[in-house]
Amino acid sequence: MKISPFSIAISDEKLAAVWQKVADFTWPDTPEGEAANDWTRGAATDWLKDFQRFWLAEYNWRAVEAELNRWAQFQVTIDGQDLHFLHVVGEAGGKRPLLLTHGWPGSVFEFHKVIEPLAFPSRHGGSSDDAFDLIIPSLPGYSFSGRPSQPIGPRTTAGLWRKLMVDVLGYRHFLAQGGDWGSVVTAWLGLDHADVVSGIHLNMLGLRPDVSSLTTPERVAWAQKSAAMMQAHGAYFHLQTTRPQMLAMALSDTPFGQAAWILEKFQAWSDPAGGGLDAVFGKKDLLTNILHYVLTDRFATSVWFYRGVLEEGSGYFLPKGTRIDVPTGFANFPGDKVYPNPPRDLVAEAYNLRHWSNLARGGHFAAWEAPDLFAEDLARFGRTIGA
Repeated sequence: MKISPFSIAISDEKLAAVWQKVADFTWPDTPEGEAANDWTRGAATDWLKDFQRFWLAEYNWRAVEAELNRWAQFQVTIDGQDLHFLHVVGEAGGKRPLLLTHGWPGSVFEFHKVIEPLAFPSRHGGSSDDAFDLIIPSLPGYSFSGRPSQPIGPRTTAGLWRKLMVDVLGYRHFLAQGGDWGSVVTAWLGLDHADVVSGIHLNMLGLRPDVSSLTTPERVAWAQKSAAMMQAHGAYFHLQTTRPQMLAMALSDTPFGQAAWILEKFQAWSDPAGGGLDAVFGKKDLLTNILHYVLTDRFATSVWFYRGVLEEGSGYFLPKGTRIDVPTGFANFPGDKVYPNPPRDLVAEAYNLRHWSNLARGGHFAAWEAPDLFAEDLARFGRTIGA
């Protein structure tokens, strides 16, 4: 399992082809009277037209590419799967490894605002004692990781991450953090690989106890709210799980269609108190994340990850009577309305909950929306468990 240094270098021909397709995008009909920032039907046409204008007239991929290549990146093949990862050895000097796992529709770019504070906290008013070595891999089938031959799910990915951390990078123990798919992968790390995982930190409950755990009014209310939000917003989830190739056929040849599909999720899942897409993320960063899918032709294989849960048979519920015993921290960001976090006691039933924080702001994309709170909470978690 030889590690190879990696730098992002998209060809001029690829860039020109993608930009031309964006310019040639045919706009669908828009309901009469749609407001300028109306996402209630799934797409705000006026906002997306401005996004197209920004893409074509203002965005500079080459400048962004140079920014992305600032951090050391590598590729390695594990069990036949090509994996891309960032490895930032900070002030910890190799002694406090922290594995960060992104989700969909994110990428390793989700963590771009927390790399410095986590790896070099003394540069941001913190203590070097809280520094971590950061390992940030791209999920199988995402961005600069290779395309798998078949859908790969989160439990299989946890096994790949173990080999990356222990067999490839030589860490004997490590911490792991995740939200969205990252929370599911991280939970499987805690369950299946507790011998090498010192602790896990989550900002979403991925693996959870089964319905028999809904024994209090608060738990029932959370389950009902979650079900209602999935009824309203979960069509994408059902499609990507059951018929991912239909979505791949529809969107793989339209970069702007992929962008619209992804942007709607950022709009719906981020903290509404943040003031909207432009205020929370900005068009430049949103487009940079989207291009991790578009420029690598990974949109289709990224949504395979949903199907991978079915094909590996892992599911979203812990096996009956099972508890994750590694020390666990949970950061409860308030702004994720589609995937609301559960009551604390439900998390404590399924995990060895050693740290819980109620944060003031931030939603589904916590490391990106509230990087200061995210980094501070990870530092507190590390101190709490003595890692």
